[in-house]
Amino acid sequence: MSITFQLVDVFGSGPFTGNPVAVYDGQGLDTETMQQIARWMNLSETTFLLPPTTDEADYRVRIFTLERELPFAGHPTLGTCHAWRSGPVRRRTA
Repeated sequence: MSITFQLVDVFGSGPFTGNPVAVYDGQGLDTETMQQIARWMNLSETTFLLPPTTDEADYRVRIFTLERELPFAGHPTLGTCHAWRSGPVRRRTA
């Protein structure tokens, strides 16, 4: 299996000084697989970018810790936005 992802260093003053988050393209992944990937990454949070569910949004994000899904968390939200805007994990258009 090949899945696109980006590691983002959030709140750092330089490389490898911040709080890391892994941001994955979550399209086609079920909840169990997302949780398994989060455990495998062994970071405090791992996020998955998905298509938006409303016209007002650019994307949807799901955030996982090693143990469970979170409804919201600050550093993963900021890191995910950065990955969506600048990296290989981008919104797919129809």
